[in-house]
Amino acid sequence: MQKNINIKNKKARFEFEIIDKYTAGIQLTGTEIKSIRLSKARITESFCEFNEGGELFVINMYIEEYIYGHQFNHKPKSERRLLLNKRELKSLKKEVEAKGNAIVPLRLFINERGFAKLEIALAKGKKLHDKRETMKDRDNKKDLARIKKNFN
Repeated sequence: MQKNINIKNKKARFEFEIIDKYTAGIQLTGTEIKSIRLSKARITESFCEFNEGGELFVINMYIEEYIYGHQFNHKPKSERRLLLNKRELKSLKKEVEAKGNAIVPLRLFINERGFAKLEIALAKGKKLHDKRETMKDRDNKKDLARIKKNFN
């Protein structure tokens, strides 16, 4: 009936070292979920923050306006509330405040029940030398795969 929606943030794994992953629901309006089902969303520049009330919000997530929405359309870059358990929110907030970690979205997908979910990660920023090491490892893997392919 519907195609598999899987929008990834490839930049996050390069920029950050992933410590822990969580799957969170997103509080959306009608036109936002319709745009996501058409794969009209981007999470590359987005990040997550806590507000004064202790709720977690995803900021700078772009969901394109729904083409048939007219006056009931949503704002493309508004803040959207993430839905997690109190225990998970409390542990995330403690980790972010104490150690200076960040919460970054990794993947936006629709589960088997039809709900939009956001896979977020507690992450630590990489230094420049770590990024160079990641690039070197990726190049080595490509070269090794090319050699194996030519050998067979």
